[in-house]
Amino acid sequence: MNIINKINVLNKISEEMKLVVKHQQDNASSEPAADNNQMRLNYELEREFWNEGGAVMFGTHDVFIDFEQVKIKTRIYYPQEQDQYKTIFFIHGGGWVVGSIKTHDRMMRNLASLSKCAVIGIDYSLAPDKKFPFQIQECNSAIEYFIKNSKKYKLSPDEFSYAGDSAGANMCMGTFLYQKEKKTIDTNLIKSMALFYGVYGLKDSVSRTLYGNDIDWLREEDIQYYYNEYLEKDIDINSKFVNIFNADLTDNIPNCFIASCEFDPLKDDSVALYEILKQTNHSEYKEYKGVMHAFLHYTRMMKIANEAIQDGADFITKNFNFNQRS
Repeated sequence: MNIINKINVLNKISEEMKLVVKHQQDNASSEPAADNNQMRLNYELEREFWNEGGAVMFGTHDVFIDFEQVKIKTRIYYPQEQDQYKTIFFIHGGGWVVGSIKTHDRMMRNLASLSKCAVIGIDYSLAPDKKFPFQIQECNSAIEYFIKNSKKYKLSPDEFSYAGDSAGANMCMGTFLYQKEKKTIDTNLIKSMALFYGVYGLKDSVSRTLYGNDIDWLREEDIQYYYNEYLEKDIDINSKFVNIFNADLTDNIPNCFIASCEFDPLKDDSVALYEILKQTNHSEYKEYKGVMHAFLHYTRMMKIANEAIQDGADFITKNFNFNQRS
């Protein structure tokens, strides 16, 4: 599609979202992202402002887990003092190329506070330094470790959930499907997922035709770039751990809270995932009006971002109290 046919979303987004866009434009890095390292640095610096403030934790604890030739860094957020914690594993977004537990720190703190659960962020290896399926295997390894050592970290041994944003939402589903196929864990321990504006495998859609610009960095060439960096071989695009729609999603998938943004090229991925899952479980879907991709980062300026994290936390806690798969 000719890019001039894209909808000009700047005329349609909410006033809160407009303030965020203005802040981003006024504070954009003067160093162009000539390579992935510079892009990562710019992203880390940009997120420092957005991570200030937010929920205060009772404690945090960094844990390093050996996996093949790497040490996976994880961070446990304990929101308040408890004898035992239900647990949310959080997988961050960033197109598989940028991002870290540092860039998503406030997001995870807020989720921990609102859910009263321990949140464990997983700092998987970024692409293209490592290629798929290494990141899925890292996430699986970290989750497997904490389930096996739940008592050591004061985690409930049978109450876990996944949450992630963007590429992280894709990896939540991909990791669960990997675990289900490889039988690395008892997947019945995973009670729910909170999936925020994820990419799940649609190659074309109405939303990808209408939206995507140089503000959200989700133009068609951007999406293709992220896939190229992540995947080892072209055929990997069809793996059910990448293209989630190639998996059997009717067989014992946890209830999912599926969130989308009104002006996001990936919106239809979320719609399609929900339409499939609602046939066999109690998944829920919500579109957040007036916002663009990645709005969850902007809780300093956007009430709706706080609302979305609250919605995800409520869904997770509700499903911890209803432990039966439908």
